[in-house]
Amino acid sequence: MVRPSALPSDPSADAAAILRRLGFAILFFGIPVAALFTRRALVVLAPLAIILLGLAAALDGGAKHVGDKLVAVFASTAGVAGAVLLLWTGLSLIWTPFRPEAAERLSNLIGMALLALGGYLAIPDRMRSANLYILPVGVGFAALAGMVAAFGEDGDSQNLERGMIMLVLMLWPAVTWLHSRGRNLEALLLAVLVALGTLVTTDGVALQGLAVGAVIFAVTAASPGFGARLTAWSMAALLLLAPALPFLIKPLAIGFFGPSSPTVASLDAWASVILDEPLRLITGHGLETALRGRFFGLVPAASPYTFLFEIWYELGLIGAAAGAVVLYCSAVGAGGHRPVLGPGIMAAFATAYALGCFGIGTAQLWWFSALIVVVLDFVAIERGQFRTKRPKAILRRA
Repeated sequence: MVRPSALPSDPSADAAAILRRLGFAILFFGIPVAALFTRRALVVLAPLAIILLGLAAALDGGAKHVGDKLVAVFASTAGVAGAVLLLWTGLSLIWTPFRPEAAERLSNLIGMALLALGGYLAIPDRMRSANLYILPVGVGFAALAGMVAAFGEDGDSQNLERGMIMLVLMLWPAVTWLHSRGRNLEALLLAVLVALGTLVTTDGVALQGLAVGAVIFAVTAASPGFGARLTAWSMAALLLLAPALPFLIKPLAIGFFGPSSPTVASLDAWASVILDEPLRLITGHGLETALRGRFFGLVPAASPYTFLFEIWYELGLIGAAAGAVVLYCSAVGAGGHRPVLGPGIMAAFATAYALGCFGIGTAQLWWFSALIVVVLDFVAIERGQFRTKRPKAILRRA
């Protein structure tokens, strides 16, 4: 009996598989670990991982229906609002006093947007589970490494805090993947491990963001529709009503912190900016003015670093309204595709939003890179849900 000869291997497919595995290893494992020790890890490794995924897709044709995906992104309400926000940001260069610096920042924003789009298109329509299980392993290993580094004498506390913030963000896609596979005990242990890691850092911002995300995760798990609407409306409303916050929160801040506390001084500075130039609430002062204006006396030194203040000060009502539409539509749309993914996605939204409100420096390049990594993680997880259980074996009589 002549046996059929083995099918010849395809060098392109083999090379694509290697590049894709390496790209996901960097995205899921390398980034959370390296972010604990070097501030440039995110900015360097995220584009590298996306480039490797893009090369793999080009070799084996893994990027399918590219045109349909682009139309779906740009024709959506969130896509249109994002384009308006980017256009208004570009127009703000006309009246910003820091035009060269603002132009550089705008180019970085456009580059980040293109990078995210390229990563979205490069991820295959069907993800292998072997690649996705790298994510919880990487997050767990990074949490252990962070705790070891926190007790070391030579560790850089700033890098460690930034790495923990990245780790808190990446926890939610890792938990979501384990939850989608029915590994709820492993997901709980991973969350506890990351929470312990955040406790050993000198700054509590990461732990606070994790706590906010945990509450939203529990609410969305109990009621998916209500959790998605609560997250979407909370983010949009808080952004739109941000100019009223210094007047509403000040009495509470005085009661909790005292009249001479830095929190009250920050609220007073925010209120003075609003009252001194009320018309600027419509147009804003232009890109890059919230941070650089402090060094030139244009912005009170005590002004808050929260992105709620920054987006209103730089882009005004139009920018804030466009941003609110992007947040609302993104949260509502993301929660409806796969119900099992909803709690983790809403928790990631809440954590990232809370961290921005707490003032971690959302204008920096590493923050945009972190958000891109988290978004791509969820895209990969969503595309790994094409089969949730093994097919049953059926025995037939001869």
